[in-house]
Amino acid sequence: MEKRTATVNRKTNETDIQLELVLDGTGVATVDTGIGFLDHMLQSFAKHGFFDLNVKVAGDLYVDSHHTIEDTGIVLGEAIKKALGDKAGIRRYGSFLLPMDETLVMAAIDLSGRPYLSYDLNLTVPQVGYFDTEMVKEFFYAVSYSAGMNLHLKQVSGSNNHHIIEAAFKAFAKSLDEATSIDERNDGKVLSTKGSL
Repeated sequence: MEKRTATVNRKTNETDIQLELVLDGTGVATVDTGIGFLDHMLQSFAKHGFFDLNVKVAGDLYVDSHHTIEDTGIVLGEAIKKALGDKAGIRRYGSFLLPMDETLVMAAIDLSGRPYLSYDLNLTVPQVGYFDTEMVKEFFYAVSYSAGMNLHLKQVSGSNNHHIIEAAFKAFAKSLDEATSIDERNDGKVLSTKGSL
C-alpha cells in the first residue's frame, strides 16, 4: 500500500508553519515550534501513533503562546484530513484508555467528517514549562475541526498536569492510529451507510 502523506504550509501575520505528516510511518519526528513542551507533546504523538512528523513553526511568541499552539493544531488537522483522502478502507473509529503513573485519560475518535470536541481534562496550573495549559483545549479543538473528526478526551484520574496533558496526547495518538488503520474487511470501501465520509 502506498503511504498516506500530506504536506501543509500555512502563513499568516501571526505564524508561519510547515508540516509534513506520514500516517503510515514509524514514529520519527522532527519538531521545532519554539515551545519546548509542545515539541515534546508532538514528538510523543508521533512516536505512539507511529506517525512520521516534521513540523517547523515560527510564531509570535513575543505576544504569547496562543497563536503558535492553535495554528499548529489547525495545520495538523488539515494534514490528517488531506492524508486520509476519501477515507476508503479505514476503520474510522478508534479509542484508547491510556495510563501514565497516577493519571488515566481516555480518547475516542470518529473520522466522520463532522467536527466535534468533547473535552474533560482538569488542569490546575496555568503553565507547564512555557506552555499555557488553557491551550490544550484550543489545540484539540483546532485539530478536530480542521480534520473533521469527532474527538472525545476524558480524564478518568490524575493530579499531575504534565502527566494529564501527555496522557491526552498519547491517547489521542493511539486512537488516531486505530481510526486511520486499514481494515481489510472494508474491501476498500468507506465505512458508512451513506457511502462517503
